[in-house]
Amino acid sequence: MKTTQDNADLIMVARHIQWMFFDVDGVMTDGGLYYDAHGEALKRFNALDGHGLKALQAAGIGVGILSGRSHPAVEARGRELGLGPILLGRQNKLEAFETWCASSHVPAVHCGHMGDDLPDLAVMAKVGLSASVCGGHPEVRAAARWVSTLPGGHGAVRELCDFILRSRVA
Repeated sequence: MKTTQDNADLIMVARHIQWMFFDVDGVMTDGGLYYDAHGEALKRFNALDGHGLKALQAAGIGVGILSGRSHPAVEARGRELGLGPILLGRQNKLEAFETWCASSHVPAVHCGHMGDDLPDLAVMAKVGLSASVCGGHPEVRAAARWVSTLPGGHGAVRELCDFILRSRVA
């Protein structure tokens, strides 16, 4: 497990983040796929994570979603929290991210991305703050500058939000 408590460089990077992007399945949710009796997929989000995302926004940090899958529940949760952009169904996450950076005039180094699986690696290599969840794919955890102690969907997003916010007062 990577530690971040004494890493002054990582704290400095986190201090300058302007935008933070999050994958959904395995990061904002526990990664499980739940289906009701009619075959409708359901997703479970963590309220503590939602509060952390709102705290980032209150601190002036933009928050977006970047996911390979598209789901109405993700759109609804993103709208409820006032997140944006909500980039769903993006099989090439790096292309979607770079297009957003170019159109928004935000350098990738001032962004962060929290992912858990191989499709996240290319974006994580471009951003200033790469993060993963403790249950993420081993290659993703190894590539991340920051790794949560809590699993996806169970407070990992909040843990990262709190770290970023603490870095601004460190």
